[in-house]
Amino acid sequence: MADDDLAGVGVLVTRPKHQAQELVAAVEAQGGSAILFPCIEIVPRETADILSAANQLEEPDITIFVSPNAVKYGLAHAGNARIAVVGPATAAAIETAGLAVDIRPAAGFDSEHLLATSALQAVRGLKVRIIRGNEGRELIADTLRSRGAKVEYLSVYTRRAPKYSAAELAALEAQWRSGEIDVVTVMSVESLTNFVALLPEWCKKELGQTRLVTPAARVIKQVLDRFPGIPAQLARGPQAKDMVRAIAEHAKTRRGIS
Repeated sequence: MADDDLAGVGVLVTRPKHQAQELVAAVEAQGGSAILFPCIEIVPRETADILSAANQLEEPDITIFVSPNAVKYGLAHAGNARIAVVGPATAAAIETAGLAVDIRPAAGFDSEHLLATSALQAVRGLKVRIIRGNEGRELIADTLRSRGAKVEYLSVYTRRAPKYSAAELAALEAQWRSGEIDVVTVMSVESLTNFVALLPEWCKKELGQTRLVTPAARVIKQVLDRFPGIPAQLARGPQAKDMVRAIAEHAKTRRGIS
């Protein structure tokens, strides 16, 4: 990509603030304008509460980390288990901490692809610990239990919708009305749900006409159900380079470049 592939493109980034900087930097490196509007806040549980909960669990054979936040706040509670991850960012967080990832999807970055790995097929009798936030999809646990594993959760952080003042929401609407927002990026169904709930009414109507880029097919389905006809685009993956590539493809189309 050229350094100006996103010239004149305003990108609304809805990732949690502490996880958004890579995408913000990537957008700006390509000449775009990144507008940060986090739709999820990550709040770690008290260390003593995590330790107390972990001490009540059995020693795992496999520990699954569902996100980089799970690694950040729960890595100390992996046990002496094989480590599994859902996506590349989580794998990178594990490896940055000096540990090896034993189980990861060969392709894809979601629960379905992790469950398709050979290592998670014959799990009858194994104890699996899933380290995650306060809640989330039950697909991994339900599927592994159906395969005969004993699955336990360890919640190490809470996700919640942030609060914005009337002035902050008015400022967002003003930017949108003035044409500064061309693309909205959404990483998860939870982010989408919070985003729509937070938006002023005018912005909700405008969202249905605004390009939405996401790495998650589930987000595409949800947003099309809510906003039929919205120009939603699936990125190849959740990493900043994948998101920027998808945004750049839209920018080229808008300029009439093949």
